[in-house]
Amino acid sequence: MSGKLLELRNIKKRFPGVVALDGVQFDLKPGEIHGLLGENGAGKSTLLKIITGVHQPDEGEIVLDGQRVTFSNPLDAKHAGIAAIYQEPTCFPELSISENVFMGHPIVSGKLNRMDWKAMHKRTEQLLKELNIHLDPRTTMGLLNVAERQLVEIAKALSLDSKILLMDEPTSALTIQEAERLFKVINRLREDGVAIIFISHRLEEVFELTDRVTVLRDGKYIGTKATGELTTQEVIRMMVGRSVDELYPKKEVKIGKPLLEVKNISRHGEFSDISFTVREGEILGIAGLVGAGRTEMARAVFGITSLDRGEILLDNQRLNIKSARDALKYGIAYLPEDRQDHGLVLAMDLAQNTTISILDRFKYSLLNKEKEREITEKYIELLNIRTSGCTQLARNLSGGNQQKVVLAKWMATEPRILILDEPTRGIDVQAKAAVHTLIGELAEQGLGIIIISSELPEVLGISDRILVMHEGKIAAEFKRGEATQELILHAAIGRSSVDADAV
Repeated sequence: MSGKLLELRNIKKRFPGVVALDGVQFDLKPGEIHGLLGENGAGKSTLLKIITGVHQPDEGEIVLDGQRVTFSNPLDAKHAGIAAIYQEPTCFPELSISENVFMGHPIVSGKLNRMDWKAMHKRTEQLLKELNIHLDPRTTMGLLNVAERQLVEIAKALSLDSKILLMDEPTSALTIQEAERLFKVINRLREDGVAIIFISHRLEEVFELTDRVTVLRDGKYIGTKATGELTTQEVIRMMVGRSVDELYPKKEVKIGKPLLEVKNISRHGEFSDISFTVREGEILGIAGLVGAGRTEMARAVFGITSLDRGEILLDNQRLNIKSARDALKYGIAYLPEDRQDHGLVLAMDLAQNTTISILDRFKYSLLNKEKEREITEKYIELLNIRTSGCTQLARNLSGGNQQKVVLAKWMATEPRILILDEPTRGIDVQAKAAVHTLIGELAEQGLGIIIISSELPEVLGISDRILVMHEGKIAAEFKRGEATQELILHAAIGRSSVDADAV
């Protein structure tokens, strides 16, 4: 890995009211996996967008293969051999996988340069096989889940035969097996000489994959070091300016009476005969692989989809939930895993997003802007949302701060049952600890909390009990302290039927 393939020198970028990057430097060597670390709002995504031509720097220079370059738009960067996989999959849901993979660079043939659909379907199939993805290239993108769409984004980047690949949280929606599959692909690309910039809030991934790491904090360059010379605590200290010893703080809370009871609920093709109880002050973790039915079950409890059979009780009273509005009326709130499609209105500002679920509380048919601002500022402080103010548009927030706004929206409803689907996906280490602390405080207030997470350390660290789902059914149940990552994973992949009594 001699020489420098890419250099960024003294990069500065300003947006209205915000200095996103202030004198940042970065370099990348051929065949290197270089981790780019920092909290949400540290400037990582902005730096990637400068490299890919989405933004242009106000000051500084970009040097590629020893030559100073200017990328006026993403097409310039693409032609220079740079491809990016962003945290949120960007796709055309009405088009097929093949059409998405070859969007902007179709395979053509013949004198008239007609699009060669047969060749594109065949090449897409080859790319999917390399990633061990079993999907028909003709499948419509809108039918795929978040994890599958992310994998198609990776296939799209591979189709460009790029020499530099930028990955912004590529595993945030992937299971352990899917992430391991991706790591094999990344290592193969490294062996082929492809240089990779890798952003992840999962530090174990950074230590497993990267050769060097560069840390940003508040838009400033903190330092670059060989990964092998660092410890987890040293990386966290560079990122947040102080040590974070506890990522999963767990308050000891008295568990009260049964609050929510789910009895034998089923929905054809998604899950069947699911039963569990959530008590006052209890945090119930639900683990399992993507496709196990966790999200589908949560959406049904919240009334987004209907049940074929079964019943849901709150305080021993049967609920008639036909819609999300009904669920909210009963005091059930649900934070979805896909914040941009299902959690936020990106064209609205922070205040509008925070109060959208409680508009009926504002009297006289006119929105009380002062009350709206008061509520929003409360959650900005409580969740440490990094924003220029209540009027900042949701689309202009970083990914982690968008997630916090979704959490604020549902907390504002003052629920009795809070269902959190991947609540810390894409959130930095300090914010994760803050969210976990907040979840513990909500449990202390008597809320019943259901947390669905693909991060096993999170499930193990914060839950009082853990349910493991496999192919739409509950495969195992563990009490806190009895579960291990190995036991949960065995149950999740259907290799064991162990439960708490068998441990």
